[in-house]
Amino acid sequence: MSANHNKTKLSAITLAALGVVFGDIGTSPLYTIKEVFSVGTHPVPLNEVNMFGILSLIVWSLIMVVSVKYVAFIMRADNRGEGGIMALLALASQNAAGNPKKLRTIMLLGILGACMFYADGMITPAISVLSAVEGLEVAAPVLHPLILPITLVVLFALFWAQSHGTALVGAFFGPIMLLWFSTLALLGISGIVQNPTILHALNPIYAIQFFSTSPWIAFVALGAVVLSVTGAEALYADMGHFGRFPIRLAWFGFVLPALILNYFGQGALVLLHPETVKNPFYLLAPDWMLYPLIVLATLAAVIASQAVITGAFSVSRQALQLGFLPRMHVEHTSESEEGQIYMPRVNWGLMLAVMVLVLSFKTSGNLAAAYGLAVTGDMIITTLLAGIVFHHLWGWSKTRTGLLVALFLVFDLSFFSANVLKIPDGGWVPLVLGIIIFTLMLTWKTGRSHLYTRLKNEAMALEPFIAAIGAHPPTRVAGTAIFMTPNPDGVPHAMLHNLKHNKVLHENVVILTVKFLDFPHTSAEERVNVVALPHKFYQVTVRYGFKDEPDLPRDLKVCAESGLVLDDMDTSYFIGKEILIASEKSGMSIWRKKIFIGLFRSAETITNQFKLPPNRVVELGSQLKI
Repeated sequence: MSANHNKTKLSAITLAALGVVFGDIGTSPLYTIKEVFSVGTHPVPLNEVNMFGILSLIVWSLIMVVSVKYVAFIMRADNRGEGGIMALLALASQNAAGNPKKLRTIMLLGILGACMFYADGMITPAISVLSAVEGLEVAAPVLHPLILPITLVVLFALFWAQSHGTALVGAFFGPIMLLWFSTLALLGISGIVQNPTILHALNPIYAIQFFSTSPWIAFVALGAVVLSVTGAEALYADMGHFGRFPIRLAWFGFVLPALILNYFGQGALVLLHPETVKNPFYLLAPDWMLYPLIVLATLAAVIASQAVITGAFSVSRQALQLGFLPRMHVEHTSESEEGQIYMPRVNWGLMLAVMVLVLSFKTSGNLAAAYGLAVTGDMIITTLLAGIVFHHLWGWSKTRTGLLVALFLVFDLSFFSANVLKIPDGGWVPLVLGIIIFTLMLTWKTGRSHLYTRLKNEAMALEPFIAAIGAHPPTRVAGTAIFMTPNPDGVPHAMLHNLKHNKVLHENVVILTVKFLDFPHTSAEERVNVVALPHKFYQVTVRYGFKDEPDLPRDLKVCAESGLVLDDMDTSYFIGKEILIASEKSGMSIWRKKIFIGLFRSAETITNQFKLPPNRVVELGSQLKI
């Protein structure tokens, strides 16, 4: 019974992983071969030698980049079970705490990787849905004018549905993607049966010969071949939801064979009928199957887009809690699943960017020119951060680490270099998007650090202040006052303002500091720490992991175990609210200070972020020049 139960549970988790993790890489057959030979910015001449070389490159890219790099090695670098660029950044940073220069370099790499992820996240929904809907042109060329409007409607419906949660739709993701990959495999087999010699391209010698006989063509082709491995980062990013084994099982047992079969089926079809190169995926299907296939492809594209959007929410919340983004409103769309969140600003900003891309580029072929640079940039950063983890955390020798990192970088840098050629044709788009996001995130992180240092330097030390209160006690009133501050050893500005203007202190005074740590979750035992100070002052520290849900009223209840009983109706939260003014003082340049002030003003309130009762919050403001 237990064995059967475990098998059933594993099957369910593997099916769920199939629906969430593999959407992006699973929709790549829609446009990869077409982009290589037909509509690409540098199309490869169509002949048997080139086709065998391209197919060999695709299959060995899937093996080396996805199977070896991500599945075999990167997925082992988990942060308490969690994966993704932010988890990897936190791991890589652990050994650099005492080296500010090294820590800054690692932080910059992590921020840049997150920016590349966002840029990729803007292009993936656009190219996936657009390439799926373009099947209408194959079925009925007269429907060509409807492609853009239908794409925009599908995308709007997708982003509009985010606020309602993904649990209901998510239940269908697994079965739909099971049907999708089964269809990919069957279509591929139907093409291979017509020309079985195409299977010779499984031999890597064809990729090597392609490079040796036509080095420039082969190099340029890498810019399109990389489209076959987009979505590899999702395997690592979603590891915390499903675990390593179900993802590996789905990849090796089903997804990888289905993808290879479909690519080879398209290759066989194009060699037999060269005119089908204009859209080999849809032309691989019989006429009666076209419309159902278009619907299925659109659903698969929506699922691929959903995975990217969910990933953007997850990365944004992690970046927010690690201090790389200002506070934003976060809604939980599920009572049972903590990871199911909705962030309105991220959602609508992403939708606007995706729709602008669709209207600007108009076809999936044009969008493919913009696709790839962000993906390959993210791959390079993942390899570099993983190398730090291999050496410093796993204890690998420099030689062993260097050899493996060099192997990964051969593929990463080759793909990246080939995509640099696409910059004039649209590759500049993810670069510009990445630079903008990078500037915003770095400005926020730097400005926040400068502001904290400024407030800390100007703060009065807590111990002598408490001693002075004991020697010359002010009027103490009933109740508890909680003063929130990032500096637990200094007197909060809000307390000084309250004492100066109201000339009273509460009977119990709590100096509350919230810390976000560089691992995903904290246990109940390590979350709250209470230190009793003289004259009924208390230092309370609440620690959250970067994927924990902050809720101070809930978590502060455990203070009663340390003798600090907090009555909800007799407790007030005092928060300092600084009004920032840009000045010509040293530090950041004036334009970055203005950006930081704009982000600071737009940040979500502390009341909402920490779920404080609004009728128990007192904000005390002050002006501060930075």
